This record gives sequence, structure tokens and C-alpha cells, in this order.
Amino acid sequence: MSTVKLTIDNVPVEVEAGTTILKAAEEAGIHIPTLCYLEGINEIGACRVCVVEVEGARNLMASCVTPVAEGMMVKTNSPRVRMARRLNVELLLSNHKMECPTCIRNLNCELQSLAQELGIRQVRFEGKKSEYPIDDSTPAIIREPDKCILCRRCVSVCEKVQGVKAIAPLGRGFDTVIAPAFQEKLLDIACVECGQCTLVCPVGALYEKDYINDVWAALADPEKFVVVQTAPATRVSIGQEFGLPPGSVNTGQMVAALRRLGFDRVFDTDFTADLTIMEEGSEFIERFTKGGVLPLITSCSPGWVKFMEHFYPEFIPNVSTCKSPQQMFGAVAKTYYAQKAGIDPAKMIVVSIMPCTAKKFECQRPEMRDSGYQDVDYVLTTRELARMIKETGIDFRSLPEEQYDDPLGESTGAAVIFGATGGVMEAALRTAYELITGETLPALDFYDVRGLKGIKEATVDIKGTQVRVAVAHSLGHARQLLERVKAGEQYHFIEIMCCPGGCIGGGGQPIPTNTAIREERIKGIYQADKEMPIRKSHENPSIQALYREFLGQPLGEKSHHLLHTKYTPRGKY
Repeated sequence: MSTVKLTIDNVPVEVEAGTTILKAAEEAGIHIPTLCYLEGINEIGACRVCVVEVEGARNLMASCVTPVAEGMMVKTNSPRVRMARRLNVELLLSNHKMECPTCIRNLNCELQSLAQELGIRQVRFEGKKSEYPIDDSTPAIIREPDKCILCRRCVSVCEKVQGVKAIAPLGRGFDTVIAPAFQEKLLDIACVECGQCTLVCPVGALYEKDYINDVWAALADPEKFVVVQTAPATRVSIGQEFGLPPGSVNTGQMVAALRRLGFDRVFDTDFTADLTIMEEGSEFIERFTKGGVLPLITSCSPGWVKFMEHFYPEFIPNVSTCKSPQQMFGAVAKTYYAQKAGIDPAKMIVVSIMPCTAKKFECQRPEMRDSGYQDVDYVLTTRELARMIKETGIDFRSLPEEQYDDPLGESTGAAVIFGATGGVMEAALRTAYELITGETLPALDFYDVRGLKGIKEATVDIKGTQVRVAVAHSLGHARQLLERVKAGEQYHFIEIMCCPGGCIGGGGQPIPTNTAIREERIKGIYQADKEMPIRKSHENPSIQALYREFLGQPLGEKSHHLLHTKYTPRGKY
């Protein structure tokens, strides 16, 4: 491996050839500010905030795209560099919609932080402001172009990571805007509403549609019985909003906070994650043993499902008919639990706390009303829950740990790992093995399907029968895997999660969410699994009681009515 020696701010540095100045400075412990840069995704040098002075060069160089050279002399903090950075940020601010106190990204805005870091106290330029309408057409995401700084991070993540290409730069010069083709609304294009754009937007130009006031109204209505469910991945991310390390497992504090917010019952989506395994595992066994359509592909991720409906509708017969755990919960809450607790389902409001923006779209799908009502009424992201907790002045970090309510709060370790890529597959295998063989699984941990590799493959031996499985996370990797299947590659069971890392990297998670943070959240998920007293879905006593008292059996008539669904082919454009 060849190396290059250079000097950065009088510090000798030796790095691998081809390294950018930005990365070389980082290795030397020297900070260079950036704005448009996303490592491996958006490296275009557009914002010019990371400029440095290179001896012998006429112009300042964008450090994020300039490779090092032997003997290079770099200054990252010269008067010329500081002046240029301040000028570039001032020009961005001169066209920015300055609503900082009321902006959703206030105090967590990269442009705001950069202006503070560079010591900008006034903007010397006053130019024409962009004027575009707010696009709030979807149930999930709001696009506010007047706050856009044209960094193109959202464009890159949508194209390179998700493979959707829903938005792009339109127009030229001052008239450039990031928008769908022909400036259509997000609702009218093949946007899957995954929210990855909201995670990477450095300002408040893209964010989730907020349903907090609707939930406050429901909680204040004495005629309403308001229950809440929390997704597996929220327990390892909510703490980040309160200064705790990413990956901290804060399940008990989250339950306590929700009770203090006024919810009548606090339940766990993990309960219906176990239920999903019972239904989906049984569906796989039936297809595998009776010659059904294979590979069976999981259906837990609504962003993936919508992507499939837009771009790969030919795989509709392959996708499990099971609803997601969120939607199964709503259906069970407004039927089984309502009967058990003597509550009028017409007066029940089901709220979900999800790491996902696409869940907001999912709960409003017309197919999701099998309880006789809209099964899930409102979806709040992890970020929205944090805002509610802060609004009430609750000291999250000092809360005692509390337990979920029964019976829809009992779950297993298999349900917890739904939050990480590979978790649904592993949970399904834990149950499928024992249901097929009637024997105890010798080892519960399926390490081959874990981790952040884009596509993971494994062959599982079930008493001499070889079951070939695959796991993909992010829609770009899903596209690659589906193309392999179309080309003839054989699998029996496939898990696809829309977001990088699975739900722990969902579009509704705390900002920032990056690779290092995803890794910590995944560690937290598997730690929570290990600490659970029961780690297989079919051993959950409350799930067993649900079948005994209400559903009858997996894939039975009542299960098919309440827990399964159908899909809709949609246009690509």
C-alpha cells in the first residue's frame, strides 16, 4: 500500500495515496468544517465550506474532493480560508428562510451550528429570497424548499442508497430547486416515504409530518381511551434525544414517560412482532412444505412494500401477506383487547411510536381497517415523542424504569431484534426450526444474518433440509437482490428492510444517524435480546393465550381477516 507524506497546518501527516485532504486532516486530529459532504454518498464539493489553502495553488481547494499529493503543504485555518468560509455561509444565509426559533431543526441545524462556529454575527448581503410552496401532500414527509441550501445530500441518499430517485435538482442558477420531476408533489410520484432524506438534510427543508397536536387532543378527550405501542428500535434510540449514548437501552424510562404523558395503556409492538413471527413463520412453512410461491419475502417494512409496489410489482405473489407488527397491533387492540377490557373500539385511539416515517403512510392505507375502524390512528416518530416529552418538562434521564401493561406488553427477545437488519429473519428461523422439527433449537443466535453488510446470505440446516436465506437492508441493496432473483438465483426466504441498518436507522430516528450510531443501536438491540427471559416468539404466553382465546390458530380464518393484507401495483412515475 503506497503512502503520501504532506504537511497540514505545520503537522507532518502520512496517509494512504488517494486520501482526500479532508480525511487526512481528520486522521491528524484537525477539524475542517463541512456542509454538503456525506462520506461515500455525497462528495461533490458544492458548498465550498471545507475549502483549504494549498501552497502553489491559485484557488482555494475543496478538501472533501481534493486528493493529497506528495509534499503538499496545506493550511486549513489561514485568514484567506476563514474569510472564504464565512463568505460562503453568509451567502447561504442571505437566501435562507430565517425562522430559527420556530424551525423544527432549531438547535440541531448544521447551518445554524456552522454560522456559530465561524463567528458570523451579521449577514452583510440581502438578496432575493426563494419562494416556493410547502409540499405537505403525503402523510409522512413535508418538503419546504425555501429552507433548502441545495447541498444535494437528500438527492444522493435517495438515488445512491435507496435507488428511488424521487427528487433531483431542477432549473439553473438562482432558480435551482430540489424537487420531484416537473415539480410534482411527493404524493404523486414514486416516493416510498422512507424519510432517509429527512435524516441527511442539514437544515429544515425536509422533515416528518407532525401529529403531536392530534395526539394531545386525543389524550385530553375524556371520551377517548388512548393506547400507545412502541416499536423495538425506539428503545435504543430515544435516549439519544436526551444526551444519552446511542444504543442505550431505555425501555423502562420510555414506558414511564409515556404514562406521564397521559396514555391510558402503554403496550409494546414487540408483542405483535411475536405474533408476526407466528403468522409469517407458519406462512413460510406452508409454502416450503406444500410447494407455494418462493422465495417468501418479509412484509414488515412499509417503505420496502411501497417500493415493491412501485418498482417490482411482479414480486407481489412472493411477499408475505402478513401485516406489519404495527398494523397487527392496531387490529388486535381494537378487537381482542377491546373485548377483553370492555372498551368500545369506536372510542379507542391507537398511537404508535415508530422509528419510521413510512409508518405514517402505512396506517392510512385503505387496507388497514380490518378491525372495523382505522386500525392505527396516529404514528409519531422517535423524534416527535422526544418533542412531546420535552414540551411537558419531564426529566427523561431521572425517570424510574417501568413495565409495559399486559397482555399486549409481553414479548420475547425474538421480537426485540426486529429492530435490526437480519432480526426478522433470525426471529423467524428460531420459531420455524422448532415448529418444523418439533425439537429444541441447539443455538439461538444466527450470526450469519447479522451486521451492516448490504446483502447477507446463509444456508440453514433444518434436520437435513437446506434452507437458503438472504437479508438486504436499504432499497438499493434490495434492488440488487431482487435482480439476482429475477436472474435465477434461488432462495427460500428473504428479509428486506427499507432503511440502512433496518429500523434502527429509520427515517424517524434522532438526528444524526450515521454508520457509527447504527452500529451502537444494533449492539443495544442484541443486548436487549440476550436479557429477555424468553427469546422465541412461539413461547410467548400472551401470544399463546391470544390464539387460544381469540384467533384459534395461525393462518386461520380470523387471523387471515385481521392480520393479513393485500398489495397494490403502483406506477413507477
